Amino acid sequence: MALDGPDGGGKSTQAAALATWLRTRGLEVVTCRDPGGTSLGDRLRQILLDRNTVDLSLRAEMLLYMASRAQLVEEVIRPALARGQVVVSDRYLLANLVYQGYAGGLSIEEIGRVGLAATGQLLPDLTVVLDVPPDLARRRVGEARDRIEDRPLAYHAKVRDGFLEAARDSAKGTCSYYPAPIVVVDASAEPEVVSSRIQSEVERGLALGPRS
Repeated sequence: MALDGPDGGGKSTQAAALATWLRTRGLEVVTCRDPGGTSLGDRLRQILLDRNTVDLSLRAEMLLYMASRAQLVEEVIRPALARGQVVVSDRYLLANLVYQGYAGGLSIEEIGRVGLAATGQLLPDLTVVLDVPPDLARRRVGEARDRIEDRPLAYHAKVRDGFLEAARDSAKGTCSYYPAPIVVVDASAEPEVVSSRIQSEVERGLALGPRS
């Protein structure tokens, strides 16, 4: 499963909390972050996020994310699934559909096709979007730390709208560019409250049995 959404939603904190909770249910869990999670992915992450990197076109940016994800799927995610483990990923393909597609202006359908090729059509059983209004997200993030966060508030407002639109399309069964379940969790509350909401969505979405 994947946690996604605008910056400032607490994805890293909630991914760690979700993994801990799943382990209390008797499940073996592997966590990863996207981009990153492999030697190649970590190097690409530096290029993608460093303000001092070469100037990247939006299309080149998207393709570098895809390259990182392709390596993550082959090196980490597929082997973990083959071992019967649960994978919790901090971001996945939906992020590119939103950041470079909906907010950036690239073709969402084209990104979706590239994404399915990069992942071998491996999509999460559930994607939880942690939703926060842009003003709250900006206060939480504080001073921008990377080249994506440097982008103007108008861009980040489009990012939020993109995640919400994808979730609406998913609920209607019309999200052809991301044919996997998406649910939205209000992440503006305290972390413990947000964790509880995520757990409820995971129990419902993945039909987890009684706690072992």
